[in-house]
Amino acid sequence: MSPEHTAGSSSLPALDRRTVLAAVAAAGCATALTPAAARAAVPPADPVERRMRGMWIASVVNIDWPTRTGLDAAAQRAEFVRLADDALAWGFNALFVQIRPTADAFWPSVFEPWSQWLTGTQGQDPGYDPLEFMVETAHRRGLAFHAWFNPYRVSMQADPSALAPGHPARTHPEWTVSYGGKLYYDPGVPAARRFCQQAMLDAVRRYDIDGVHFDDYFYPYPTAGSDFPDEETFRAYGAGHPDKAAWRRHNVDLMVREMRDAVRAVRPNALFGISPFGVWRNAATDPRGSRTTAFQSYDGLHADTRGWVRRGWLDYIAPQVYWHIGLPAADYAVLAPWWAEVVRGTDTELWIGQAVYKSGTAGQPAPWQDGKELTRHLTLNATLPELGGDLFFSAKDVRADRVGDFAAMRTAHWRQPVLGPLPARLDRGPLPPRPTLEVRREGRTGAATLLITARARGNKNIPFRYAVHRFPGKPGRRLEAGSASLVAVVPGGKETVYHDAEAPAECWYAVSAVDRLQRQGRMSRPAY
Repeated sequence: MSPEHTAGSSSLPALDRRTVLAAVAAAGCATALTPAAARAAVPPADPVERRMRGMWIASVVNIDWPTRTGLDAAAQRAEFVRLADDALAWGFNALFVQIRPTADAFWPSVFEPWSQWLTGTQGQDPGYDPLEFMVETAHRRGLAFHAWFNPYRVSMQADPSALAPGHPARTHPEWTVSYGGKLYYDPGVPAARRFCQQAMLDAVRRYDIDGVHFDDYFYPYPTAGSDFPDEETFRAYGAGHPDKAAWRRHNVDLMVREMRDAVRAVRPNALFGISPFGVWRNAATDPRGSRTTAFQSYDGLHADTRGWVRRGWLDYIAPQVYWHIGLPAADYAVLAPWWAEVVRGTDTELWIGQAVYKSGTAGQPAPWQDGKELTRHLTLNATLPELGGDLFFSAKDVRADRVGDFAAMRTAHWRQPVLGPLPARLDRGPLPPRPTLEVRREGRTGAATLLITARARGNKNIPFRYAVHRFPGKPGRRLEAGSASLVAVVPGGKETVYHDAEAPAECWYAVSAVDRLQRQGRMSRPAY
């Protein structure tokens, strides 16, 4: 990730079903319609708006989590629980968590040592399985968990002897290259590429993740006056390519295409996507490029990001358009439409990487100081139908929100709840079963408590989330269920309680179950 360089409705904890039912019965006001009335009143479940609202959680050099090395297991878990709770409260629906930052692991990997960013010592067991804990913590809150990997970076320093004993980069020095004060696996060495893929797929195979995520680090960002030292590798493996640049792009293409294929083979429902540097090529270099004069990922990182989209290799692309509207070299108002054109006519979702870390930061240009730049970005995004959401870098900056930029954006653009994105290739198979709904009204205040119960057998068919729809008046006429009627999307479970503090005195409800893929099932019978 390039910055490494540089009182309304609420969801309540699940309650004991008998306790809630007793309270509802005692109140004498839980009402459901007869089957005939229900058939007349229940609207179809779709359409509702679908958006990615994602937050990056970076672990390298303890950017976001853990906040420092050496925290014990209980403290690490508590920090992550707070992050997940805050993400839910802020309106996010997905976490993108860095779990392999420097060729080390946030799980008990059979390929690589424990990450130094957990304990301070690479290879030291933190005393629990962080990845297992994080996935479970996110899923209990209805948050998708995307595992964020750095494919090639081995270390933030260049000395192999500083790595843990037995580290693969020490036992296979022929795989590594020192460049710019850091250590990397050489993308041009086939054995190194295959090893990196195996190391990442270990987590994909063993953990119930929702996606595999790469950021913008492929070949490293160039160091002034120094070329990446892979001449020997090029002589060994570069036959058939017109020049080293074409060969390097071929190497990165192999990593991307092979990982896409492997992820779909191992975990077919997991998304595979990339968050690249925001400029592919400038139009002055390539007429297909953007009207920018910035660094070019195609040439500088050997990442053909536009080509990956056009070839159908990605479920989504989330370019880091980390610049303000009006910046001459790389104008957000130029790049967002350019990326929309890139994905047009493809099955690739487009989400935009947003630089909340710039908001209110000393030294950033004036547009990042007025607390309105993110709002301007999402206002422009709303004019681009191909654009399906945003990712925000990163968690600590969302929390700091130094000039209220993120809060203003939420007020302007996130007041309406949404479901998560549903790529076309996953929109298949049986939908989640229809839940049951009971409503308790609380006197004259208008507040309502909803008890939502899944039709699940054991641990099967338990919804991931519930979509809560509210309609004015009394049931009896068919209404359109969609974004206008959607008042909440809450974590799923066998029994879920939702408290609507802003319920009108006269209204009725229907809910639908949403599965892990974000598919919405049939609406419940109405209740009021």
